[in-house]
Amino acid sequence: MFANGLSYLAIPGPSVMPDRVLRAMHRAAPNIYTGELHDVTRSLIPDLRSVAQTDHSVAIYIANGHGVWEAALSNVVAEGDTVLVLATGRFCIGWGEMAEGLGAHVETIDFGNSDAIDLAQVEAALRADTGGRIKAVLTCLVDTSTGVLNDIKGVRAAMDAAGHAALLMCDCIASLGCDEYRMDDWGVDVTVAASQKGLMTPPGIGFVWFNDRADAVREAMPRVSRYWDWRPRVEADEYWKYFDGTAPTHHIYGLREALDMIAQEGLEAVWARHAGLAEAIWAAIDVWSSAGPMQINVADKDARSRAVTSLKLDEGQGDALRAWCEDKMGVTLGIGLGRTPASAYFRLGHMGHVNGQMVLGFLGTIDAGLKALGIPHGAGAIEAAARKLADLAVADAGRTQADQAVDQCCG
Repeated sequence: MFANGLSYLAIPGPSVMPDRVLRAMHRAAPNIYTGELHDVTRSLIPDLRSVAQTDHSVAIYIANGHGVWEAALSNVVAEGDTVLVLATGRFCIGWGEMAEGLGAHVETIDFGNSDAIDLAQVEAALRADTGGRIKAVLTCLVDTSTGVLNDIKGVRAAMDAAGHAALLMCDCIASLGCDEYRMDDWGVDVTVAASQKGLMTPPGIGFVWFNDRADAVREAMPRVSRYWDWRPRVEADEYWKYFDGTAPTHHIYGLREALDMIAQEGLEAVWARHAGLAEAIWAAIDVWSSAGPMQINVADKDARSRAVTSLKLDEGQGDALRAWCEDKMGVTLGIGLGRTPASAYFRLGHMGHVNGQMVLGFLGTIDAGLKALGIPHGAGAIEAAARKLADLAVADAGRTQADQAVDQCCG
């Protein structure tokens, strides 16, 4: 009844595509052999480095997140090598399964679905590896299935405290351009991400950032798959080598526009926007949870992603709420992944091209759905979210005025 009109995608990727990105892609196929496309592609490299906060190399692949999992592993993990998986949900486990499929031995420390990595356990496991069997440590900044945010800087500190030489590899697919991430400052050797979440571009291209330490490991590899080899892609003396074939033409134009949007807002401002919107979402959830079955997956706020939130109702209620929101209101919520019972869980994506009115809109839809379906919940959730956004906006205005005063005084 009320779903007719512009629908809204509140899933944790693909995220909402900005009109600017869609307009940039709405063009005839360009010349792939010379001209503008080559210039636009080369212009992406410094901005891709910036969004990952690294001065090192980035390779672009025509692939989704699973593809760049394999690309990263193929360059630094040989058959018979051992990798340590630090799992806080389904996706880091999946990266480990990818490594196993390439012939690696996989050791997993599973921290469950609701808790962040325990750094003491990581240090202990690496101290116990006196022979240096472990060649790489696989982590997720945010696991999309659980919404758990991990302390990647702390993982590097644990590795250093153990005196271990393994590479630190981080999956930022769910969170790049949403949650704070500083590859170089945090000591990450290899980072992977994809286009369809915080980078606001349709699915289809992925990225692997790597430092000199990781590239030295690649140099010693007995063999690297020709397609996944990152070397030709970053040392491209011919344009086609950036992609080992035909360029993903329209994705390049879309990504160029998305990176311009991030640069214009400022990366730290983008992080702050995601943090504030997440606080508003959590404020609503706190109220709903006060008188009903709803539970947020991650109790510790410091361990929650600012890009995706996983929630649980009673069995069957998650599926029922998702169906009602989509069928009756035109809002699509994310399914539960890797959880039991799956029908109890749903996820909210609040990543990339999202602002206050979007968040209040899908929160209002969820509130209506809980009422329509008779699912018990606390009253006043939307008021709590609105109050949180209002307070944050007032505080931000105060900071802006203070900054302007300093500029006028001392500029």
